[in-house]
Amino acid sequence: MQFPGCEGYFAGSTPARLDAFVKAARHPEIAALFALRGGYGATYLLDHNLAAQLLEPKCVIGYSDLTSLQTYLWQMCGWVTFHGPMVTAGLNRGADDARGYDEDSLLQAVGNANSGWELPLFGKTLVKGVAEGRLLGGCLTLLQTTIGTPWELDTSGAILVLEDRAMRPYQADRALMHLKQAGKLQGVHGVIVGEFPDSDPPVKGSPSVQDVCERILSPLGVPVVFGASIGHTQRPMLTIPFGVQARLIASADGRVEILEPAVTA
Repeated sequence: MQFPGCEGYFAGSTPARLDAFVKAARHPEIAALFALRGGYGATYLLDHNLAAQLLEPKCVIGYSDLTSLQTYLWQMCGWVTFHGPMVTAGLNRGADDARGYDEDSLLQAVGNANSGWELPLFGKTLVKGVAEGRLLGGCLTLLQTTIGTPWELDTSGAILVLEDRAMRPYQADRALMHLKQAGKLQGVHGVIVGEFPDSDPPVKGSPSVQDVCERILSPLGVPVVFGASIGHTQRPMLTIPFGVQARLIASADGRVEILEPAVTA
């Protein structure tokens, strides 16, 4: 069934969706744009000189397929964006619900114009240590797709955030090896990995996603925390600002200290 105004499986034509995003991003009374859901169609907006049409930075909040747009906004525009809940994926379930969002981290990320706040990761340390760098990353599959584009993510000096869902361990292995072989793990200062729900091994007792991450990421010699409640998670979703300097403390459950504000007063 084709709905009025839709184009294929998108909510509208690319020009219409581009125009709507640019108008919202340029509107003087709009401070933040929450994604409705992780729409793959965001990728189509990046072919139309989007950077030249944008003015002052706005808070762009979401995850999953929105990683493509957020990476573009960082690489091409220098915008800080926010890896956090969307209207139908987190916000709809409410604050601190198991399928909802972590209220404190959201309010801190988009409302705290000071540095020095902390973000608990609720994960598991794979490699202990402390590292400083710029928080960057997002959904693993979408980060892969930036490779070879003009907005390919520059991970040098980054605390790299990687998360996804429904990836078999061998698929996560393939994706991480792709990042490694493309040079995207060289020069990172630390790694934060999500919990990868719905990614159980196909055979009981075979390597898990955690096993894969430990094997590939541990030799980097940088702090690594696995299982953080970020992005695709079955716990209250944390909001992480991308593009800010931070300190990763990899011990116990792991935590991040935000060293510069993500927003201005």
